[in-house]
Amino acid sequence: YDFINFNILITTAIVGMEFIIGILGNGLIALVNIIDWVKRSKISAVDQILTALAISRIIHLSSRHLSKLFSMVCPGLLWAEQILKMIHIIWMVTSHFSIWLATSLSIFYFLKIANFSNSIFHYLKWRVEKVISVTLLVSLVILFLNIAFLNTDTDVWVAGYKRNVTNSSSSKDSLNFSRHFLLHYMIFTIIPFTLSLTAFILLIFSLWRHLRKKQLNATAPRDARTKAHLQGLQAVVAFLLLYTFFFLSLLIQVLISDLQEKNVIISLCHVLAMAFPSGHSYILILRNKKLRQASLSMLWWLRCRFKDAES
Repeated sequence: YDFINFNILITTAIVGMEFIIGILGNGLIALVNIIDWVKRSKISAVDQILTALAISRIIHLSSRHLSKLFSMVCPGLLWAEQILKMIHIIWMVTSHFSIWLATSLSIFYFLKIANFSNSIFHYLKWRVEKVISVTLLVSLVILFLNIAFLNTDTDVWVAGYKRNVTNSSSSKDSLNFSRHFLLHYMIFTIIPFTLSLTAFILLIFSLWRHLRKKQLNATAPRDARTKAHLQGLQAVVAFLLLYTFFFLSLLIQVLISDLQEKNVIISLCHVLAMAFPSGHSYILILRNKKLRQASLSMLWWLRCRFKDAES
């Protein structure tokens, strides 16, 4: 028990650090883009996506920790019908936009960087902003379907919960509901994951064709387009890697939902899940010149303030 408690303590501390890191990173992205928007009175399409993504992740991380705190303070009220629906809907909506806006960003990079002779691709490339708008509109339809299914599942579970008065039955039903919710959510996350994976594969294929063309023309393969391909691949690979960790954390929780007494594994799943909205923000900062310069300026300002405080 001491070993289990120690591991839970460590993973809880890691999740807390991920929460702080995520709030700071996403907060920086949102703040820099909003200030730039106010100064210039305009904002680019990619900055719009980044700002919306950062705000959705701040809300997602905050609601996730508030629900965790609420479950510790008032565990009994957590399973009340209206509260249960509210918590799951907030979690689902913020998580949905976090995933779909990141997916839209991958599609944006792909259409801007890749190069194919296909007429359909050129049509989409020159209308990239409309493609992103349509993608997000379609995602809203998926979100509404997801919420509808969630509300139906919650109503069925609450009805069954009220019929079962024994603690053992209630505990078993709550585990089954959690597993069903996670499995249901996993199915809906496969769609944006598949879109991001497709964009990644097509970007690799575009890079391969470009390098092959350069070699046939006996020119240096390391040109601006090659660099753009590689930078785009780095961003999409990092996103897919963190997305995979997030997806695996859901899968593990579904598979071991009947063994939730093993809190160490559940805690590790929370660490993996939190790495996605927290870690991805710093990858976006490193890739974006404006955000990178703003973060360096902020670090330099903090360093100067710290030195002044010491002296």
